[in-house]
Amino acid sequence: MGEIRKTYDVSFKKKTVDLYLKKGIGYKNVAREMEIDASLVRRRVRHFKAEGIKGLEEKRDKAQGPGIGRPRTRPEDPEIKLKRLEAENEVLKKLLQMSTEEWRLYPRVQSLR
Repeated sequence: MGEIRKTYDVSFKKKTVDLYLKKGIGYKNVAREMEIDASLVRRRVRHFKAEGIKGLEEKRDKAQGPGIGRPRTRPEDPEIKLKRLEAENEVLKKLLQMSTEEWRLYPRVQSLR
């Protein structure tokens, strides 16, 4: 079974950041006072400095953009698949041609075969 993660609301996260930035309390002391890990305080401060209050919002399960999240299980379009396979065949033909030309350059190696 997986570990259940705690989630904190934005106001709690903002309070954590304010203790560090405005009151000048260190990461470890803020973590001790808020009963969280110091690395979490450090991460929240970094996110807040980079993105403002938006950096403190929950980001889990909000993936956006291509290539993010689970891969699609939809089958490949037949035309695209055909083009991809044709290009792959061309590359393989060139490699095969290169290897046969290489064998012709080395007659001594052929005699060992």
